[in-house]
Amino acid sequence: MREKPTLSTSTALHRTPFLLRLGEFVRFSHTVFALPFALIAFLVATSGKIPLPLLGWVLLCMVAARTAAMCFNRLADWEIDKKNPRTVRRHTLIAKPIGWLILALSLTVLFLAASRINRLSLALSPLMVAVIFFYSLTKRFTAYSHFFLGLALCLAPIGAWMAVTGEMRSLVPYLLGAAVLCWTFGFDLIYSTMDAEFDRAAGLFSFPSRYGIPAALRLARALHVVAFFGFAAFGWLAHLGWAYTAACAFTLYQLAVEHRHAKNPDPSSINKAFFEANAFVSLALLAGTCFDIFLLRS
Repeated sequence: MREKPTLSTSTALHRTPFLLRLGEFVRFSHTVFALPFALIAFLVATSGKIPLPLLGWVLLCMVAARTAAMCFNRLADWEIDKKNPRTVRRHTLIAKPIGWLILALSLTVLFLAASRINRLSLALSPLMVAVIFFYSLTKRFTAYSHFFLGLALCLAPIGAWMAVTGEMRSLVPYLLGAAVLCWTFGFDLIYSTMDAEFDRAAGLFSFPSRYGIPAALRLARALHVVAFFGFAAFGWLAHLGWAYTAACAFTLYQLAVEHRHAKNPDPSSINKAFFEANAFVSLALLAGTCFDIFLLRS
């Protein structure tokens, strides 16, 4: 039976500070997935000689873009989320008009920040917005919506690289972006297994609901193998050292842990696989990059 927010739950939510409710609404904690890869690309592109004003604008772009994307996702799925036991609480966090206002403000900040970086970033920012918004609509017509989430997240390192260099010719950021795409595609397949039954009943498309959970987990494993080799190849192409290599080895271990947890159908186990393991992946690779650039090259 679907859980409904009780009066006491609703009252408790509205006693929670607005910023905390907004942070939960846009899952601010999940910034740990994309932001480290933007910083990795930024550090490699600058060789560690960081122009602080530019870094500030890039960070502002990242946070604004992700906030806008999550607001759009929540607003697009507002009625769907009310029916899903896992997401039924989302629409109680903030009022829908407030969500639209936050979305508009986030886009304004995004375009302003992009205009302060360079012309290429500003010119491509509408395309980037279209890609990250499009993901939220894909579950209505394709079982490969998880791919489009990966496509959205892979723009983070590519965009950060272009912010520094002002060009799109180097292979380095695209290799990192491809690895991020495969990694994200894989972990979202795992996460979406929790909604397979609901998606099937609601007529929504997802890989697990169409092809089954075992097939989704097999595809996720294959994608994570490709992602691991992609991260390793990026380190080689970017001339990173042993610290990044060690981080890649740690990443492989964390991906194995993630898939071990994913075999357990219990939602708490899948949530652990989704958040903790993937946070370790992104942060470990960022730490390895920082160590190589700031200590080994100095």
